[in-house]
Amino acid sequence: MAEDMLTQALQQLKDHKIRVTPQRQIILNYLITHHNHPSVETIYQELATKLPNLSLATVYNTLKLFVDLGIVIELQNGDAGTHYDFFGRPHYHVVCENCGKITDVFEPDLRSVDAKAAELSGYLVTGHNMEVYGLCPDCQKLLNVTKTTDLKRLKLTHSE
Repeated sequence: MAEDMLTQALQQLKDHKIRVTPQRQIILNYLITHHNHPSVETIYQELATKLPNLSLATVYNTLKLFVDLGIVIELQNGDAGTHYDFFGRPHYHVVCENCGKITDVFEPDLRSVDAKAAELSGYLVTGHNMEVYGLCPDCQKLLNVTKTTDLKRLKLTHSE
């Protein structure tokens, strides 16, 4: 499955007349095979030993290119940094409001969100980005939180 996603993403680069370099390929492969929502620095640190000529600027510029093409999305998780996620399969993110951890949730019914939004708004929908906020299981234990009403005490409720 990861190989298919990599092949499709590389084809997308070729379709846009963008050269497939070893750096672009290894960064894409990393994002496809790791679901850790890494920062530019994390990707650089992980890959610099495998590709000694890789620079932080190359990672940054490559990620910007991937975001512009819609292959990768940028995420903010509360630590004031930008994180990245390969978006080969529709999914949404559950973000911990305490520690900033981001968890992928793959839900087949998400495909209907675009159609429903188009139907209700009259928009020609090109995509969506969905985030759900809460406390991860580790932070629930750490903060001794067992139900939603406990969140008010901690002032962690996320309101949009």
